[in-house]
Amino acid sequence: MMLDIATLRVALAVVDLTLLLLFYFITFRRTRSTYTGWWCLALLLFLSGNAAYLMDGTPHQVWTNPLGNVLLVAGAASIWAGARSLRTTVPKIWYLAAGPAITAVASVLDQPATNVWSGGPAYLGFMGLLIGLGCRELFLLDRHFSRVHLTLAVGSGLLATFYLGRFATFVLEGRDGAVFLTVFGSVPMTICSAVIMVVASFTMAELSYEQQTQDLRSRATVDGLTGLLNRTAFLDLAENELRRLNRARTTASLILADLDHFKGINDEYGHSAGDAALQAFADACTTTVRSSDLVGRYGGEEFIILLPGVTPERAGEIASDISARMQASTSLVIPRLPTASYGIASTAPGRVDLDAMIGSADAALYRAKTLGRDRSVLAGGLEEDSA
Repeated sequence: MMLDIATLRVALAVVDLTLLLLFYFITFRRTRSTYTGWWCLALLLFLSGNAAYLMDGTPHQVWTNPLGNVLLVAGAASIWAGARSLRTTVPKIWYLAAGPAITAVASVLDQPATNVWSGGPAYLGFMGLLIGLGCRELFLLDRHFSRVHLTLAVGSGLLATFYLGRFATFVLEGRDGAVFLTVFGSVPMTICSAVIMVVASFTMAELSYEQQTQDLRSRATVDGLTGLLNRTAFLDLAENELRRLNRARTTASLILADLDHFKGINDEYGHSAGDAALQAFADACTTTVRSSDLVGRYGGEEFIILLPGVTPERAGEIASDISARMQASTSLVIPRLPTASYGIASTAPGRVDLDAMIGSADAALYRAKTLGRDRSVLAGGLEEDSA
């Protein structure tokens, strides 16, 4: 038994509504992520657009048919915006509105009172283009971004290809052509859309949970104020790195840094100034060291840096560079950024003892403080002045 297009559209509307309710209450309200919000909007627009098409063949077709075209194209634009939000900023609003606006004009001027395919080329073309742009954004993500984003990219690519095939066939042979009716007509399109939206919604839910887990893991390892590794995460990673260096018979240096007279900054200028000083020092560290080095906030105004393959003398130069960057920076919150003192320790090839390195660096840091601050001291008694 063949289902008529009206019945299929009702079924698709039910699918859209079910997916929207499930996705909103189960996924979006838990994650509040940008792309899940855009997917909820896309489902709402698809639901509304397909509901508008149910008025075809009635006197209301003159306005509901163009409205359906516009809502579906706006839903495709939401897919693009959601996919892009995973990688970079969402497109400007006029980029998202251009497709629906052009579709509206084309549909209104194409005799919508008698033509159920009014504005068909614009509608089909923009659906294929916007969903294709969403597919492109998903493929541009790093392949390790998640386990499921490539599945979502393939699904959106298939849907975009189907719409572009509809567009090409519609332009070449018209809405009554044999290929268009058999392969790209309303019935196969409705069934294809329902299947892909179900798959996409479950894939989006899985992607959302993956990102939520990654975000929680990041919060557990990163210091919220400075963006550096927190103490626990640094110690875990440093232990692993030192084991690797031990197997490679490679040395490493460790810097323990402390901001000078930090309590006085909080007392004189307030805690917001202290926060600004911590952030400025963190920025100076990350812009000075290599991406392979480990930088963490050890506690309060203390910072810790592990430099694989670096000699103690070179570590002293790095500490000097950090201080120079710190003093060259400016802040609107604090009129004068503090200096820093450093204790530097190293490990011999074949030895792994992070606690001993930290203890040596802490003793050297204490000596730097007693010598007048604003300097670095190497464990073992060799002193270097900071820039």
